[in-house]
Amino acid sequence: MLPGSILQKLHSAHKNSQRPLNFGVYYKNTLVALCHALEDFILESKQPPLVISAFQEGKWYAQEAERYGDLAKQSRHIAIMATEKTGFDEVTQTEDNVALVGLKPEDPIAQEWHLIILSPTYTAMVLCQELSEEDYGVIGLPESDLERKFYGFWTFEPNLVQETVDLAIAHIGNYNPDLQKHLQSQVDAIAKEWENHQRDDLSSVVLKVVDYLKDTEKDTNTDDEAEFFESQALDENLVSNEMQAFLRMAQLIDQADVNNPKAAAEVASLAEAMGQLLDLPAWQGKRLRLAGLLHRLAPLQAAPQLDNPRSEHQQKVLKQRGLLPKASVLRIMPQMQAIANIIIHQNENWDGSGKPEGLAYDAIPLESRILSLVAEFQQQVTMAKINDQENPLSHALEACQADVGTRFDPKLVEALSLLAMGIQQGMSLQASQPKIAAGIWLLENPEEDDAAKLIGS
Repeated sequence: MLPGSILQKLHSAHKNSQRPLNFGVYYKNTLVALCHALEDFILESKQPPLVISAFQEGKWYAQEAERYGDLAKQSRHIAIMATEKTGFDEVTQTEDNVALVGLKPEDPIAQEWHLIILSPTYTAMVLCQELSEEDYGVIGLPESDLERKFYGFWTFEPNLVQETVDLAIAHIGNYNPDLQKHLQSQVDAIAKEWENHQRDDLSSVVLKVVDYLKDTEKDTNTDDEAEFFESQALDENLVSNEMQAFLRMAQLIDQADVNNPKAAAEVASLAEAMGQLLDLPAWQGKRLRLAGLLHRLAPLQAAPQLDNPRSEHQQKVLKQRGLLPKASVLRIMPQMQAIANIIIHQNENWDGSGKPEGLAYDAIPLESRILSLVAEFQQQVTMAKINDQENPLSHALEACQADVGTRFDPKLVEALSLLAMGIQQGMSLQASQPKIAAGIWLLENPEEDDAAKLIGS
């Protein structure tokens, strides 16, 4: 990362934190799709946002100038950074609330591509830096513009977006102190309004992201054999980011639950461990892990384990933030059909009294039965810890055993007993945020360095 860049500053600030940033590598067409989806939502959001963009070169903004004219009508203010004398000085500024900030060629921000949105009803950003010639290694710089790669991440997390906005405004102050003051006043106004507005439905933003990525995927298809491998690599990067869109939504739901903010990661680890204990194939264990990470995307009101005051509060918070998920969202991706099926049937009961179809016994998908059991176990362990009960694992296991033969598969509860015993004897399960393997929905080993791997892919 370039010293002094926004990406490098964020990386340094979070390097040793409990929640380090999850970086990935994106092709240019992936970033275009991400940004267009987030920009489109500006036109639909309930409150006008503050928008800060970095386009590297002015010519790229020139191509988007008309689009940004429409966005300006729905925004408080838009600040756009790009290198001078690369088409930027030719741009005609037609909107009073659009400010152009010409960067010096040596400015590290000139190598970054940003879209940062701060609104009283939602936050979002794409934050990336183009790979250097050294990063590309032996394959060399790409010949096609679409093959250019960028290193970074995208997120909806309010605190992280706010932190990035502060860094960007401070950097703009080096060029235009008056603009810095004006942008800061906008940030202060949004902060005051934040608690007074119902959040926008971010699940619809995720669907926009996936739709744009799918459209881009269609555009890269080719019958030319010489172009096949190039288009295949681009498609793989797009599919990876479609997966990330759903994981972002799941992470937002976890963040809304102050009592159990690590549910997805812990359920995923438990589900994968159960798969290993049952000697399931590796691919099935990976599928279980992904289902665990996304299991809260199922309708929360249908989950029996959430019939308590805390879950009611969580649902209220989710509704306020526009995060109540829609069970059908996973079905729009062919790669997610199996995962959607696992998640949707996690509320079936062993005796046939569950939802949505009243399936019983072995008619319930095995992964759904596992997911239902470990999700309840994780919830019970968390509640026991909150209530300072002795031996939370034993308490949680007893709660699950009480529902043997009615809600849970007896054989799976026996397997869970062995897993709980192993945990009590010192076996550790790594509960970590996922890293998405380029081109496939299976998850990578969290300990691997995704940057080194993806740059060489």
